[in-house]
Amino acid sequence: MKADAVTPLPRALQQPLERFYEYLRSEKGLSLHTQRNYKQQLETMGHHLHELGVKGWIDVDAGWVRQLASKGMREGMKSSSLATRLSSLRSFFDFLILRGDMNANPARGVSAPRKQRPLPKNLDVDEVAQLLDVNEDDPLSVRDRAIMELMYGAGLRLAELVSINIRDVHFRSEEIRVIGKGDKERKVPFSGQASEWVAKWMKLRSQFAQPSEPALFVSKLGTRISHRNVQKRMLEWGQKQSVSSHISPHKLRHSFATHMLESSNNLRAVQELLGHENISTTQIYTHLDFQHLAQAYDQAHPRAHKKNKD
Repeated sequence: MKADAVTPLPRALQQPLERFYEYLRSEKGLSLHTQRNYKQQLETMGHHLHELGVKGWIDVDAGWVRQLASKGMREGMKSSSLATRLSSLRSFFDFLILRGDMNANPARGVSAPRKQRPLPKNLDVDEVAQLLDVNEDDPLSVRDRAIMELMYGAGLRLAELVSINIRDVHFRSEEIRVIGKGDKERKVPFSGQASEWVAKWMKLRSQFAQPSEPALFVSKLGTRISHRNVQKRMLEWGQKQSVSSHISPHKLRHSFATHMLESSNNLRAVQELLGHENISTTQIYTHLDFQHLAQAYDQAHPRAHKKNKD
């Protein structure tokens, strides 16, 4: 591999690169750091293409570009580094098109895989209890506890919680109508502490809500509470209750899903409660261990047990 770094590329591959480097210096005005980065990435790809028998850049098509991206992934490149590599290649091919050496950019349709956002660490049961131990009786504290009890008790998304109207809450049947992603309606059960604190808030809500406001949760201004306000209040309660974890609406939803799955082992039920269209989303969301499913299968399926050998 070290030999590749010092072995010059064949003229047909190297000369267009040198012209591109000069173009970057004289016309694009890119920083020296960016120029060096582009040069390093392009030289690496040039050597790889040469090893595979590619004679010139004009012979590179989308298939070759995908192979370059795959090689980077196999080598353990980060998504951001791979995106930079492909970006340098796209810029180089744009330059060749500008010069009339190529008609189309084969790297335009190839993109680096998206970097997966890490899921938030869920709160453990004791941390949830510590967060929700809000006994202050001022109306806004009651509202905030009702919000947190409902988010944790029903596993709601922030947008779902904010959009709830009074008419969506049914105490007798212990369910709430919510509108999820894609404007899909579903009913979620709520009882126990969630129902109790929502009822307490309903008795105090008229102190703030404007007469025509349909929202269940309102701000001090009397209108529907905003996403940002909910996030801010949860963060403040986490600090006030001395919870070591950073508190957010998504973390409460994630904790609901994790605790429900740990207690029930019912993936399908958790999927429905969360409003996930695909069960694969629920598996990722709750860090479901495949071994856990395998154990459930071994215990439950009548054909999973090995016959005893006599």
